[in-house]
Amino acid sequence: MRYWNSWGTDTTEKPTITEGARQFVRENLGEGRILPQATLDEVCAKVPASRLPDHELICKDVEHRVRHARGQSLPDWVAMKSGVFDRFPDGVAYPETPEQIRELMDLAREQDFVIIPYGGGTSVAGHINPPALDKPVLTLSLEHMNRLISLDTESQIATFGPGTPGPMVEAQLARSGYTLGHFPQSFELSTIGGWVASRSSGQQSLRYGRIEQLFAGGRLETFDGTLEIPTMPASSAGPDIREMVMGSEGRMGVLSEVKVRVSPAPEKEKFFVVYFPNWRDGFNCTKTAVQSRIPLSMLRLSNATETFTQLKLAGHEDLIAMLEKYLRFRNVDEGKCMLTFGITGTRDQYRAAHQQIRRLVRHYNGVGMTIGDRIGRIWEKGRFRFPYLRENLWQEGYAVDTLETSVDWSRVDNTLNAMEDALRGALADQGENVHVFTHLSHFYAQGSSIYTTYLFRCGETYEETVANWRNLKSAASQAVVAHGGTISHQHGVGRDHAPYLSAEKGELGMAAINTLCQRFDPEGRLNPGALLEA
Repeated sequence: MRYWNSWGTDTTEKPTITEGARQFVRENLGEGRILPQATLDEVCAKVPASRLPDHELICKDVEHRVRHARGQSLPDWVAMKSGVFDRFPDGVAYPETPEQIRELMDLAREQDFVIIPYGGGTSVAGHINPPALDKPVLTLSLEHMNRLISLDTESQIATFGPGTPGPMVEAQLARSGYTLGHFPQSFELSTIGGWVASRSSGQQSLRYGRIEQLFAGGRLETFDGTLEIPTMPASSAGPDIREMVMGSEGRMGVLSEVKVRVSPAPEKEKFFVVYFPNWRDGFNCTKTAVQSRIPLSMLRLSNATETFTQLKLAGHEDLIAMLEKYLRFRNVDEGKCMLTFGITGTRDQYRAAHQQIRRLVRHYNGVGMTIGDRIGRIWEKGRFRFPYLRENLWQEGYAVDTLETSVDWSRVDNTLNAMEDALRGALADQGENVHVFTHLSHFYAQGSSIYTTYLFRCGETYEETVANWRNLKSAASQAVVAHGGTISHQHGVGRDHAPYLSAEKGELGMAAINTLCQRFDPEGRLNPGALLEA
């Protein structure tokens, strides 16, 4: 069953924290502060009476409302742990057809309430939180619209219900020998409709593309009717309607069908981990690989601090000790940087890509290809388990959060350093250390994404913990904007990033986005406050 106040389900094998990892965190941040946690019963007792009308499609059960009240941002996490939610949706609906979505939208207009579309509840930017309004709020969960509707094998177009989570997408396609290949960190819980609405990126986007390349069309239910988005290989007939819908975060309508471009399942796939003696060698290797168009499925370059941290937190202590000994023998020690990469495709494609990347790694002084697939198998097995570490660290008295951006290659180093410096110094006035590390996770000929993780000690109270997070988030976001980075490469805008959107879009761009949302939702009933500040 899915947890009500943290990440994931109780059926997933979870990583554990070793004593060595505990000591590492204590040495860097100090003794953890463990805060008391509210129970589900205690939170349910705080849920006020619903303001929504009675309707056969609307569930007003208090536990359903609690379970759909927050996402997975750090403030959401604190709300769930402390039990101080402030606001809950007035009800949750579980439509099973596009017609039921439209029925609920018509009812919202008639009865004057607000709708928040809800996919997997994995938002880390405040997308699904009930706004502070006098109007009732209905959360529209699409989890029952979770099947493969059709598969056109000739055109390689699959049609899904918008609430289909990642594992079900892949399982249903696999029966016919296909894959979508979209694997975000939230893959276990996030949904195909949510990927489109937030412009998601998957770990293997180097081969399969971001959701922009995968989203082929579908249906959007709006207050003025159904917007049909036809599938076409390409078109020069004016602006692309797909681009209007992607990243709209529920402000224009509710997706009721998602059509995506799928691929035959690969004949062969392996992941490797290699190490470079320094950041510059790893940086140049990955940039050259992507600009040379070596057909890899993924690249992920960790800086020295992340490499060191990953090895400390990884477990597998005997294997890590053997690896460290081998790397020292190869003169790769202090300051080393880890590169994880994947090769996916036909056997011929795999063979060619393996030869090319092997030569390139060797050229830039990388080592570990001979044992890299063994470490790569460990990474592959745990690739979606990292969010569970957040719970483990919380139980030790520490908070974990991430932020990300993307910039051109010429600005990667300066932006990365500015983000890390801003985070390390943000709590200096409180005398608190912040442990910060970064990797480049999505690569383009033009530039790369920058994905930064930071750990800090919980405050003496929940209020202090959130206040510290706000200082950290603000400092890092301002550093991103100052260096010309996007406020979000893959997590979307939501409410947390909305104040920084105008730095990227400009005054005229923001006016255009606002006009588009006003056209589809003039009364502001669809997810107000997300994407655009209320």
